[in-house]
Amino acid sequence: MNEWFKKNVGTIKEKWGKWSLVQKIICAAILLAVVAAVVLLAKVSSTPSTVRLFNSPVTEAQRENILTRLDADNVKAYVDSDGYISVEDEKTAKKWRSRLIAEGYEPAEKDPWSLFDTVKWTRNDFNDKVDWKRAMEDSVKAHIEQLEGIRSANVILTLPDEALFSDNQKPTTASVTIFANNPEMLTSRKQVKGIQRLISRSVEGLSEDNITIVNGETGEEINDFEGMEASDRISLVAKQEKEIRKLESEYSSRVLKQLQTIFGDKRVKVTNMTIDMDMSQKKFTKTEYTGITLKTDNPDTVYDDSETTDKLVLSEETVDKKFTGTGYNPEGPAGVEGQNPPVYSDMSNVIGQSTENGVKRNYALNREDSEGETSPQKGRRTISVSIDGVWTYPLYDENGKLRLSSSGGYEREYTPIADEELAKITKMVQGAIGYDVQRGDLVTVENIQFDRTDEFRQEDAAFIKAQQTKKTIFFVLVGIAIVLIIFIAFRLISREIERRRRLREEELLRRQQAEREQAIWDAKNEDISVTMSVEERRRAELQENAIAMAKEHPEDVAMLIRTWLREEA
Repeated sequence: MNEWFKKNVGTIKEKWGKWSLVQKIICAAILLAVVAAVVLLAKVSSTPSTVRLFNSPVTEAQRENILTRLDADNVKAYVDSDGYISVEDEKTAKKWRSRLIAEGYEPAEKDPWSLFDTVKWTRNDFNDKVDWKRAMEDSVKAHIEQLEGIRSANVILTLPDEALFSDNQKPTTASVTIFANNPEMLTSRKQVKGIQRLISRSVEGLSEDNITIVNGETGEEINDFEGMEASDRISLVAKQEKEIRKLESEYSSRVLKQLQTIFGDKRVKVTNMTIDMDMSQKKFTKTEYTGITLKTDNPDTVYDDSETTDKLVLSEETVDKKFTGTGYNPEGPAGVEGQNPPVYSDMSNVIGQSTENGVKRNYALNREDSEGETSPQKGRRTISVSIDGVWTYPLYDENGKLRLSSSGGYEREYTPIADEELAKITKMVQGAIGYDVQRGDLVTVENIQFDRTDEFRQEDAAFIKAQQTKKTIFFVLVGIAIVLIIFIAFRLISREIERRRRLREEELLRRQQAEREQAIWDAKNEDISVTMSVEERRRAELQENAIAMAKEHPEDVAMLIRTWLREEA
């Protein structure tokens, strides 16, 4: 096999070397074409055979809904470049084609106004009205289905005939059924109102009151907002009260932060913080007449030196009138007998004189007309602050001894806050809340003794426990010391008794040895033969050996004696 392979390779190399450049290029092109054909054939053969789900292309929004629905049941689907959706086999296509149509996923991509493209000789106004109604319904339906989250919608419009008089004209109505991907979407009042407004703007003459929107899943009308006014009012009041509580909490925190920095966390409490707020919105129109400023206030002075006046003279006219003539006698028209009272009759033909003096002035007033709408206003602010005094403990008497109460705890003294200090604290609180006397604000700061019974009881219990612990430790140490003293005394007495016993024994042995030596010495002097026992003889030999060893090795003997004494001690 190797020989054949080498032979063929050699033949190919030999022929390749004989070919010209053009022949080599043609051969390389043929090889590349063959490789490309093989790759293309493999790719085509690997592509699964699919069946189209629908015979019409699907828009992007509808395609996403259909693919999501198929993916929910783990159905494999393919989308080509033209927008067609395909599945694996014909059986799957038939099954899901009928199911998708039943669930409202059928693609209906068409022009709603194409009905008017066909011109017929038999066409009349009724046909145009019906076609216009169908086109409008399809247009509104497509408009709603373009919204995100809407799977499908059904729209029915009622277009009444046009009446001669507007009072007899029946309104246009609309009934809309919506199927949503997420049922919670149709519970949002804001989104439902947006859909309702979209429908009313799409159809001419259609008001929002004549639109009925129904949830296709539950059959519930979702745009009935008449019974929600009371709920909205309650919700608004709750939000307003929440905002007021938030402001009160902010003001309380501001006051506590300032005072607790000075007096500590446990001595300051805000017992009440109330802010009256007018949350209503009112429109107003008012005219105000204010004084005219003749001289502005000089800011360099500590007092107000401005000058104002309520009016300013623009023009002035002096009147000086005199009249001389007969008196006034109203007798009526000529030729008619007068019916004057006696007073006027007596004054007829009497010469009279009158004088009129006066000054007419034209004044200028400072008038201001305003119109606007009031927003929520912060009203009266009321705050009450309680501050505890100072508790002093522990206390000591003149001898430096700790003063204790009858219960065995600390004896304490309470020192209240001075009135001058309370006045300063009141000013601090007024500054923290923006005090305004014209607004009726009220700030109360009182020195109140807080109930610290539980706190003092715990401190006293801890103090008593510490005292008991100290006493217990002291008695234990005293007992240990007594035991040690007794043990040391017993040890000393035992050693002393042992020492005396040893001394007595040594003294007894020394005496016996001396007597024995004396007896031996006496026997030698008297030439008396003394018979010694075996034990005495052995003892004498040991003693002689010890004496000889002590003479030869004195240091070893001294060390041995010290060792014996240390062991006996």
